Order: sequence, then C-alpha cells, then structure tokens
Amino acid sequence: MKPLPVRSARLIPLLLGAALLVPLTWCLVRAERDEVSEGKPVLAPRARTPRPTRPTASAPKPAPVAVPGSPAGDDARSDLLPRGLLIPVAGLDLRDLQDTYTQSRGAARSHDAIDILAPRGTPVLAVDDGVVRKLFTSVRGGLTVYQFDVGDRYCFYYAHLDGYAPGLHEGQLLRRGDLVGFVGATGNARQDAPHLHFAVNILDADKKWWGGTPVNPYPLLVRAR
Repeated sequence: MKPLPVRSARLIPLLLGAALLVPLTWCLVRAERDEVSEGKPVLAPRARTPRPTRPTASAPKPAPVAVPGSPAGDDARSDLLPRGLLIPVAGLDLRDLQDTYTQSRGAARSHDAIDILAPRGTPVLAVDDGVVRKLFTSVRGGLTVYQFDVGDRYCFYYAHLDGYAPGLHEGQLLRRGDLVGFVGATGNARQDAPHLHFAVNILDADKKWWGGTPVNPYPLLVRAR
C-alpha cells in the first residue's frame, strides 16, 4: 500500500475534528430548546422607552375680580360710599334694584355688572362727577359710555343705551345727575327686556378704558342711601 501524500495526511485531523464538532453543536442547541420548553425564565426583549409628551397649555387665567372682603373691593367701598353714588336710572329707588353681579349669562361669560330694568327711553344719569372718556358701539354692549371719575381711579360703564344725551362727546365733564343717555336694548340685550347694564371698574395703572378690576356696584348704590 502506497503511503498518502504529505498534503493529504495533514487534512485528516481537520476532517476528524469537523466530524466531531457537528454532533456537539446539535446537542447544545437541543439542550437549549429543552430548557425553554421546561418553563425556565427567558429574558424578554428590552421595552422601548416612551417619548415624553409635551405638556398641554394651561387655560388662561381669568381677569381679577374684586370680591367682598378683598383689598380692592374694600378700598373701592371705603372710597365710593361716602360719595353717595346716584342710582343711574331716573325715577327708580332701592326696591327696583337687584344684585345680578356675576349672574350666569351662558357661554362661560361673566357678568361683572348689574342690570337695572326700566322702560325704553328712561333717562340714564351720571352716578358721579367725571369725564366721558369713551363713546363706543360694540356687539355685546351696543351703545356704551365709559366715564372716568375726577381722580381717574374708577370707570363707570353704561351699556345697552337706546341713544346718547344730545351733544354728548368724549372729554365732556359730567356732574352727578347729568343726562348720559336713555335705557335701551342695543347690543346683545333682549329686545323685550330693555335695561341699563351698569358696571364699576378700578382702573389699572395704564388707565385703559376697557381694562380694570370689576367691583360689584350693587352695595355701592344701596349703602349710599
């Protein structure tokens, strides 16, 4: 028998090793499958970390309101009560007034005023001395008058007017009891319920006629009597 060439002799150990490795690998795989089938714990895939959500925008803060007992409300009462604000609708007395301040008006609207019912055309009078700062027509208020007091600290607001006093103009000085206009139902007021929408606001430092902190005018009118 002829001896194998040197190259062929070198391949024999490699072939034998490969033949032994294949059965060993199969045994290991089979053992791993058996462990899983026996209920041994298996690491779960790593869960994805959820992406943080953006915080939702907070609702806008409501405008400040001078409630009873608040510093603003107390200051207004101590300042305005001695003046004796006039009931702004001619011919009415205390029994005709109702405290409708903050009464619900639907659609999340605040009612920072009182409504004084009276026949259409009833004279509306200035509650105190002051200057007509703005005559304005709006969707809600209809014909309106913004009167600042003589110290530019308070704004008296008259709304839903049927008309202005003849010759009324911005910058005009009004005395307590002067004619401002006439009760009506302009703006969003019910046509079958003419009334004066009357408000008192403490003016901000910038003295904007449309701004300020509302104060309940009802006790200011009632307690002045």
